[in-house]
Amino acid sequence: MEEIVTQLEMTAPDQLNPAPPVDGVGLRTVRPGPLIRELHVRIGTPYRWPSVARGDDEWDRWLAEPRREYRLIEYRGEIAGAADFEPQPGNDVEITTFGLVPEFVGKGLGGFALTLVVADAWALPGTRRVWLHTSTLDHPNALPNYLRRGFRGFSRPL
Repeated sequence: MEEIVTQLEMTAPDQLNPAPPVDGVGLRTVRPGPLIRELHVRIGTPYRWPSVARGDDEWDRWLAEPRREYRLIEYRGEIAGAADFEPQPGNDVEITTFGLVPEFVGKGLGGFALTLVVADAWALPGTRRVWLHTSTLDHPNALPNYLRRGFRGFSRPL
């Protein structure tokens, strides 16, 4: 199967269509480190994320990016997933990672977790656009979740 990448954006905070709250779901800000790497591998392996195959030097560069913000997605005190986002030129913020670890997939947490991550990205001072990309290799619910939260496509390779 050929991978198709879809780029999605929000251009105003009021475009966020929040999912209903899920009791026990929250975000925790963390510093870069080995836990982030471990979570990328656990989350991304089933979907062949490029981060899974990064070497030590590539991870060192990724984790050294001073502007990137890291969040743990927690459910009732357990780590259920991870997200990170990075301010970019022009007051854009890219959500560079969003996902749940396999044991929390399909439990109804993703919509509200994404709501919290997008709200945090919009909270960065001066943000004028929040964007991300997904692909046909990601979980089948990824694109529908992004669209339900209010993201709209802005580019899709032919």
